[in-house]
Amino acid sequence: MRKPYLPVLPAPLVRNAVEAALLEDLGQAGDVTSLATIGPDVRASATMNVRQDGYIAGMDVARAAFAALDTGTVFEALVADGDRVQAGQDIARITGSGRSVMGAERVALNFMMHMSGIATHTARFVAQLEGTGAKVVCTRKTTPGLRAFEKYAVRCGGGTSHRYGLDDAVLIKDNHIAVCGGVAEAMERALGYVGHLMAVEIEVDTLEQYYEALDAGASIVLLDNMDTDTLRQAVKTAGGAVLEASGNVDLDTVRAIGETGVNYISTSKITMAAGTLDIGLDIKLGDQSNELE
Repeated sequence: MRKPYLPVLPAPLVRNAVEAALLEDLGQAGDVTSLATIGPDVRASATMNVRQDGYIAGMDVARAAFAALDTGTVFEALVADGDRVQAGQDIARITGSGRSVMGAERVALNFMMHMSGIATHTARFVAQLEGTGAKVVCTRKTTPGLRAFEKYAVRCGGGTSHRYGLDDAVLIKDNHIAVCGGVAEAMERALGYVGHLMAVEIEVDTLEQYYEALDAGASIVLLDNMDTDTLRQAVKTAGGAVLEASGNVDLDTVRAIGETGVNYISTSKITMAAGTLDIGLDIKLGDQSNELE
């Protein structure tokens, strides 16, 4: 099987997010500290490095941050998104206007630390599932405004994504079933509403609901908060249906869930519980060396 292409963040999405972040940081007066202390013609050379082992995500976002303040900035990436890195490793070199490098460094680092932290945490889940055949999937539980970046970071860590929003797939949840009046009724309405290219998944809490969903034509079923014995029973009777397990998923439980034979395991932990990866920028202005943290 051919290896899939690496994920790509759309350039307009990156540009808009970076500009919003720079506006938030620079305000109306700009970086007054740098404007007051660094001459307009001073050049700066900087090295971005990691202080922890992990996985990288967000290199193009960092590049865009520096370029937004100085189109003449040279950004040399020494690693690529998805690469595993070790503490102390240099990951990029930046050369440009001293004022611009100082003005953009926090936005660049914030994106990279956050995204690389998610990639690194995702990779831990992926490692736990090695050999099971199950894939770890992120959910819509993301930071508002950063969903595309966080889901991209998950992919850089070896995970994959559930739907991006409410508009790209149908997921019938327990509240939909309650309002609609039942599993079979909800499935019938959903299948009659969408086109043939849109996926329809239904969430069930019990084996009884699960069997009802299969009888109603469900081809993708989310098994919510089921113990491993119940998951194994569902797998035995899946018939060709794609099964996703969710609920009570963390690094201590994900392996056992994967060993039941489900296809996917969705969890908010890889986005909502991920820490940051410690990344810094060592900058040199003239003969002065300083470390930005």
